[in-house]
Amino acid sequence: MAKHLTQLDINKIKNTINTWDGKLTWDLLCESLKKIIGKKPTRQSLNMHKDIVDVYFLKKKKLKESYAPLKKPANLNIAAQRIKNMEVEIEVLKKQNNRYKEQFTQWQYNSYKYGIKLHQLNEPLPEKK
Repeated sequence: MAKHLTQLDINKIKNTINTWDGKLTWDLLCESLKKIIGKKPTRQSLNMHKDIVDVYFLKKKKLKESYAPLKKPANLNIAAQRIKNMEVEIEVLKKQNNRYKEQFTQWQYNSYKYGIKLHQLNEPLPEKK
């Protein structure tokens, strides 16, 4: 039986995917992870971690988009302003993400405290009539 991935391994895998350049496939990723985490994970073991799968498909999408010609700004001032706006937006999104994580932790604790089961939390929303 294969060893489970530790949180450190998962972080290394996500970093590897984020810095990937060129064609990205599960086989190429698994092969390159052998020297990074010390073992060759299977595609199935990587698929068990939703955050790895999300980063993988996001990177695949970004790689496909990068082949499209980039729209270049007219001058450096416009480019600098766009970068500054994007940096501000990234900071706002990071703070929002942290608030969501805090809210999730609170919900997770309260669901445990009041005995709500996982299958109850995963019930689908009622159908709109």
